[in-house]
Amino acid sequence: MPFAVLLTNDAARDLDEIYDYIALHDAPQKADFVLEQIEKAFSMLAKSPERGAYPKELLSLGIREYREVFFKPYRIIYRVMDKNVYILLIVDGRRDMQSLLQRRLLGA
Repeated sequence: MPFAVLLTNDAARDLDEIYDYIALHDAPQKADFVLEQIEKAFSMLAKSPERGAYPKELLSLGIREYREVFFKPYRIIYRVMDKNVYILLIVDGRRDMQSLLQRRLLGA
């Protein structure tokens, strides 16, 4: 039975901001393509959420409760709990990930 993939409010906001930025600064068709690819990643997570790697920034702190998959340059950070996959963060991986992950996931 597939896992339910659920976006947190922060992740939904991330997705909206990515889409709006690409549509404004590139082309709406490109924004649609990126959205489709990210949604495909969600579909794959519903089938096999364990496929993601541990984010290296968190792994170095000994934290193994979060995983990530990529649609470059975007990183999709999630957590599996019971039969649910919670998407917590969708972000351009070229950002300062250490401070972003600490702020958004660890509450620092």
